[in-house]
Amino acid sequence: MIDKAIEYISIFLALMLVLPIHEFAHGFAAVKCGDITPKIYKRYTLNPFAHFDIYGLLCFVIARFGWAKPMPVNPNNFKNYKWGCFWVSIAGVLANYLLAFVAYPLFFLSLYVPQFGYFTTVLQLTLYFTFSMCLSFAVFNLIPVYPLDGFRLIDVFSKRRSRIYNFLRYRGIYVLYGFFALSIISDILELAYLDILGNFLSIVVGYISIPIELFWGLIF
Repeated sequence: MIDKAIEYISIFLALMLVLPIHEFAHGFAAVKCGDITPKIYKRYTLNPFAHFDIYGLLCFVIARFGWAKPMPVNPNNFKNYKWGCFWVSIAGVLANYLLAFVAYPLFFLSLYVPQFGYFTTVLQLTLYFTFSMCLSFAVFNLIPVYPLDGFRLIDVFSKRRSRIYNFLRYRGIYVLYGFFALSIISDILELAYLDILGNFLSIVVGYISIPIELFWGLIF
């Protein structure tokens, strides 16, 4: 029971880094491109509670992936519409990857920290979850379904509004909800093969973590 509580505390602490970094990066890119909407809505901040979505937070705790409140942005204010949309869309993913790059060596350094009861365990788990959840959140957001960043990237460069585009824009989110439900069911029933989205994210995260591990492997 205590071990489970420590795990949930560590996940929550990791989310207080993973989510605000991602959303602030969107806001930062928007402001730099000429749109001050994030400031108007008081979202231009690293305060995690300004970005938390209760349902997305619960999904993170239960299924290890979820979402935050979308950053309010008005693309019409961008100095260059197309490139503004591009940088705002990709900023959150890049920020998460950079945070994962920093969290990885910190996790290994924390293994040498003297044991101070549960504090050391929470520190180590928080850094581990920060690394893993940053990568899974980055991959999750690249899924081309509205309102995720992956769809916004498609929207930037797509000129035709095909059936596939319309499906991803208006129906894709329901498919995503179905995958979320399967992840929760698989966790309850302990049937890992049902967690299609979670297994997919794990595979992709395994690949994109390789450059980070190889780089820091030269030192550790």
